[in-house]
Amino acid sequence: MPETTVNVQAVKDYLLSLQEDICRQMAEEDGSMEFIVDEWDREGEEGVMRLTGGGRTRVMEGGQVIEKGGVNFSHVRGQNLPPSATAHRPELAGRSFQALGVSLVIHPRNPYVPTSHANVRLFIAEKEGETPVWWFGGGFDLTPYYPFDDDVVHWHLQSKDACAPFGDAIYPKYKKWCDEYFYLKHRDETRGVGGLFYDDLSQETFGWDFEKCFSFMQSVGDHFIEAYRPIVARRKSMEYGERQKEFQLYRRGRYAEFNLAFDRGTIFGLQTGGRTESILMSMPPVVTWKYDYQPEPGTEESEIYGFLSPKDWLTEIG
Repeated sequence: MPETTVNVQAVKDYLLSLQEDICRQMAEEDGSMEFIVDEWDREGEEGVMRLTGGGRTRVMEGGQVIEKGGVNFSHVRGQNLPPSATAHRPELAGRSFQALGVSLVIHPRNPYVPTSHANVRLFIAEKEGETPVWWFGGGFDLTPYYPFDDDVVHWHLQSKDACAPFGDAIYPKYKKWCDEYFYLKHRDETRGVGGLFYDDLSQETFGWDFEKCFSFMQSVGDHFIEAYRPIVARRKSMEYGERQKEFQLYRRGRYAEFNLAFDRGTIFGLQTGGRTESILMSMPPVVTWKYDYQPEPGTEESEIYGFLSPKDWLTEIG
């Protein structure tokens, strides 16, 4: 298999432009404020800080539409891959690495607007005298509190469109992986209605060269805002009351549970001594837990539970 050139600068340029575009469009949809910009950098210190590099964190809190939203770009380097990165590829243990990506979460104010998450990233494991091992990963998923069929169908149509140029088998493959990944084992339910999830995408594992893998990452990144913004636009002005807000805060607990217990990005960041504020910006601003809560059958709040298992959305309700 011929070796391909890893163009880190091209990936970095794309990621920064993606971050800027998403923040611009979501600020337009909010209409009340902009995302603040927090530029940061880190210099490694033995035994204290294992990562070097930097990034640009963009955050909005207290908007009319976005209660809390974070869109983070980072490009970091480390001397040793953490256990979370080598669990499935133990042959890479002991390599240094660099990782760059954009990761975002939008927590809306209105309970009828779903929470959304996306990330796209490039990972490179390096060892002196050997060819670098690189791979792409990422995806996006949707977590509604009050589900609407047309929102879910639109979301999955955009997911399918992101994959379409790369073959008919790609959407079903990465849709299934998303359903399996964003799954709370202790609750026996999916986090939301899914979308796309992929990892270990490389020439070695998938047969695509660097440029094709990069093109797929760009397609996923570009389709996120096309999938999410129309949903926000049509739900953000719906009237809601205290009951709906309380249910949103309760269901946000599931989001927090997944991020702290299962999310690879959170675990990787904490294991490598990453920047805590950026890692945990994905957490909801306010959340509640209620003991053994069960919604009344037939109520608006009970509807979401029929959506929390894998489905072929485009066939079943599309």
